[in-house]
Formats: sequence, structure tokens, C-alpha cells
Amino acid sequence: MAQSKIALVTGAGSGIGRAVSIGLGKAGYSVVLTGRRKDALEETKKSIGGSSLAVAADIGDPQSVARLFAEIKSAFGRLDVLFNNAGVNAPAIPLDELTAEQWQAVVNANLSGAFYCTQEAFRLMKAQDPKGGRIINNGSISAHVPRPFSAPYTATKHGITGLTRAASLDGRIHNIACGQIDIGNAATDMTAKMKTGVFQADGSTAVEATMDVRHVVDAVVHMASLPLDVNVLFMTVMANQMPFVGRG
Repeated sequence: MAQSKIALVTGAGSGIGRAVSIGLGKAGYSVVLTGRRKDALEETKKSIGGSSLAVAADIGDPQSVARLFAEIKSAFGRLDVLFNNAGVNAPAIPLDELTAEQWQAVVNANLSGAFYCTQEAFRLMKAQDPKGGRIINNGSISAHVPRPFSAPYTATKHGITGLTRAASLDGRIHNIACGQIDIGNAATDMTAKMKTGVFQADGSTAVEATMDVRHVVDAVVHMASLPLDVNVLFMTVMANQMPFVGRG
């Protein structure tokens, strides 16, 4: 019997990360779940079953990421898919009122963390047999346009786009494919406020359309399942009625 492919999902304890982890498990992957809260990871693990491994880690800490990948190598010997999904946001306050600590926390989690995981994935994917693998970055609609009062989040998501392009280029020779999914208003606990009203660029507050998170799951599983001579470099999956084209 062929060995199942191994996928790592960051931010797997809630929201999109949890939903995608469950979807990858249903698609036959052995899923490594990581995030800072072990209890949340264990809840996700219960929904997947025995084919998953929960490893608490702080992806903003390169040493913690190195330990995570060492555990993956010890448990499975390889990694086929990395979904760089984990992210945090700063308070929605005017740019000039943000503290250096609030800025740095978002940069560490959203951009540096994705880089550290990508770097470790490259090291493992280059050395394994057969060589290669796939990296999928969660860019968000904010990789294209900002919401009001979102400088740290928007800057890091624009940075993810640059990381995606660079990793795609540098990975070619090693059979490592890297792509990005930009998600708009998937219905999770984190987007519950969309149903009560979100601050808009014109100063108004408006209810925004959302979409079932299963469409994100389907898209990520599709990207993950492609042969390594094919890559979806960028994909946008969004609630059709949300303000994106023409935002602001």
C-alpha cells in the first residue's frame, strides 16, 4: 500500500487552518497540525483521526520552527505539502497609534513565520527522496488591497506575495512548487463580525457577504493534489458580493 502524503498546516487550531486540515485528512493526507495552543490542535486532531500529528510551535521563532520540522522528519521522513496559513492582526486603530510591539507581532507571525517554515520546508524537500514538494501560502484579499486601519496586516500580506514569487522561482530547480491562495470573507469564527457590520473606507459600516469555508478547503486540496510539474501560482477565492474590486 502506498504511503500517504504528508501535509503541514500552520494555524491549524481554528478557522481556515482547522477546516483545511480536516479536508486534507479526508483527501488521504497524514496531516501535521501546528499552532501555539496545543488544546486547540488536539480538537482539530479529533476531527481527523489517527492520520494526524499535533505539534505546538511558535512559527515566529526560528528555533521553534526548526524543532517542528525535526519532529516531522522523525515521524514521517518527508513533507509533501506545506500550507502557510497562520496569521494574526493588530487592533483596527489609526496607523500612527500602533505600537512597535503591535507591528512586530504581526510581522513575526504573518511574514517571518511563513519564511521560517518555507526555509525549513526547502531544506527537507530538497533532501528527501523523491525530491520536491509543494508550498501554498495564504495571502488573503489584503495581499491586493487594504482595509482601513490595517497597515501591519496588509504590509505582511503584500510581503507574502513577494515570498510566493521568490520561493516559486528558487524552488523550480528542486521540484518545489509554490503558490498562493487569496481568500475573501470565508465564514469562520474570525469573520463573524462581517454579519454585523465592518468599517468601510468611506467611513460607513456595512454588512459584508461571506462564503462557506468549504470552498477554500476544496481550492487548497485541489492545489495540493496537482502533480509537481503543474502549479497554481495565484488563486483568489472570495464571496462574490464582498467589496473587493472597487474597494475604497
